[in-house]
Amino acid sequence: MNPESKRPNLIEGPESFAEAFKVSHETIHRLRRFAELLEHWQKTTNLVAPSTLPHVWSRHFADSAQLAALAPEARLWLDLGSGGGFPGLVVAILKSGTPGFRMHLVESNQKKCAFLGQVAHATEAPVDIHAMRIEQFAKSAQSLEPDVVSARALAPLPRLLELAEPFLRDETRGLFLKGRETDAEIDSALERWTFDGMRHASLTDDDARIVEIKTLRRRDQ
Repeated sequence: MNPESKRPNLIEGPESFAEAFKVSHETIHRLRRFAELLEHWQKTTNLVAPSTLPHVWSRHFADSAQLAALAPEARLWLDLGSGGGFPGLVVAILKSGTPGFRMHLVESNQKKCAFLGQVAHATEAPVDIHAMRIEQFAKSAQSLEPDVVSARALAPLPRLLELAEPFLRDETRGLFLKGRETDAEIDSALERWTFDGMRHASLTDDDARIVEIKTLRRRDQ
């Protein structure tokens, strides 16, 4: 699933996505079904910005898929504020053939959870959907030890780390898709937290970054 030859921000559809990420015909079939359901549900439920819908393969599928390439060894993955399924449901579809893989999607909006459930059923994605606030889920899933915690467009990094803290054990990696304010958000987060961090260039947006976080600690501890 490592993108090759074609930058994902040039992806225009399933053929160029398959070329870039080297995925199977079955994976493309599942993503096509995802795209169909997204277009249908978008008419009544705000799942993505309307202007991005014609560019779903680049703006949403490729943007999400790049996280799977960063954590090929992950078997238990937690996606916070899953919304329309980005990045969590896309990652789950891409990793459907990985033995033992499971994705947990946490989303408080009931309509969005219904959408996620329909897509998961239609694509046979290995997911569990938790229709609750992240803070509630943290109390009910204290034994969960994910390999990766992810989020996209959920909150500024300082707030995002508060939400993710219960799940970010020393061996867990946080992979967070962030925009052009990445550096400022990291500086703000460092006022409250210490962590081992890394910025990965986004494959879909020159102004965006993937922020990787490990060994998170509060400064007052």
